[in-house]
Amino acid sequence: MHSQASTPGPSRPSRRLRSAVVTLALGAALFTTGAVVLTPDADTTTAAEVTGRPAPARGTLGALQYRVHHVPQDAGAWAALGMAYVQQARTTADPGTYNRAEKALRRSLAAQPDDNTNAQIGMGALAAARHDFRTALDWARQATASNPYNPVAYGVLADAYTQLGQYPAAYRAVQRMNDLRPDAPALARASYTFELRGDTGQAVTLMRRSLNAASTTGERSFAHAVLSTLALQSGDARQARREAQAGLRQAPGDSALLEARARAQAALGNTRQALADYRAAIAIVPLPHYLLGLGELQQSLGHPQEAEAQYAVLRGQETIRRSGPTPADTDAILFEADHGHPSRAVTIAQKSLRTRPFIAVHDALAWALHRDGRNREALGQADQALALGTRSALFLYHRAVIHHSLGDDAAARSDLQAALRTEPHFHPLHAATARALLQRIDTTP
Repeated sequence: MHSQASTPGPSRPSRRLRSAVVTLALGAALFTTGAVVLTPDADTTTAAEVTGRPAPARGTLGALQYRVHHVPQDAGAWAALGMAYVQQARTTADPGTYNRAEKALRRSLAAQPDDNTNAQIGMGALAAARHDFRTALDWARQATASNPYNPVAYGVLADAYTQLGQYPAAYRAVQRMNDLRPDAPALARASYTFELRGDTGQAVTLMRRSLNAASTTGERSFAHAVLSTLALQSGDARQARREAQAGLRQAPGDSALLEARARAQAALGNTRQALADYRAAIAIVPLPHYLLGLGELQQSLGHPQEAEAQYAVLRGQETIRRSGPTPADTDAILFEADHGHPSRAVTIAQKSLRTRPFIAVHDALAWALHRDGRNREALGQADQALALGTRSALFLYHRAVIHHSLGDDAAARSDLQAALRTEPHFHPLHAATARALLQRIDTTP
């Protein structure tokens, strides 16, 4: 696996990059839960022996709650329970569950203050889920120091470095993870390092290897969802649909796979099926990018009232977010820029960038600045978003519009052609605008 840490050659220009919500929230949950052993480390007494009554099924959330209630000094069980809560919060979008996760992980650390790698990994994953990536980095460093041979600790380390814009350090962490154990989570992260750098072919190859190495339904579902996204980013909507459907045959209630199939169906022009899949995903968990995807698809179909219903929920979610410490994700920034107040979008994007200098945040800030009429500032941010060679049709479209606003139609044409060549249906609203703008540029004397 030494190849994935090397720097690939420059790659030119796809649809939007997997966001933190999709990649980190789904991926890191998958990658970190495997780090925690769901059985006690020191005490092998069973729950039935403690209470004389049957215990919940081993490895479940109920079993972990049962264990810590009856053996409250079991640091490993508290760490496992904390990570189970992190996973639950990511799949239910319930922020309150993160508080239960933190309490459980801190109980683990209180029971075993030193060399408690599993609890440190859990705290790192929790901080990342809350978009506190500097704290996530601190915990990941503690975990790798307490156990330099734990591969999942390097996965959390890679997540934090990536979102903090420290890409070479992230690549090294992923390489170390694969050196220690090239399993499905490690290979999936290796795939992402190539996706970031624009090498979609190698990203697909490694994600296919991750799928083949997958040992759980969750790992297989994640791999199919990513493969669907990568196929769509390469303009192959039929393959994107096949990947999503393959995953849904095994996990019919997986919201990420339903959303992936919705995007593929929309790209194929099957809008009725796309709407149904979006609604099904939202019924499971109303994540912001599901709501935004459905709203913008409804808007593109000329259904303003239906679109506004989704946007109203998004505004309510944003009100709740602003009441807490969590910085805005890119979907919230783009929504505010396109459907709210661009100046407010600039403010929240700048705040997010201070704590998360990731390429997707640079892109969101670029678009917010453009929408606010600040195109010269916007161009610098758009260039940073594409500096790794990332193949993102949305990023390219944003920069094209900025170039056009600055009077550079040659640069705008180049970015528009690259965006539409890579992913012709990259966005329900912006793809049509991109085609119209390119035609206008080409026919202007």
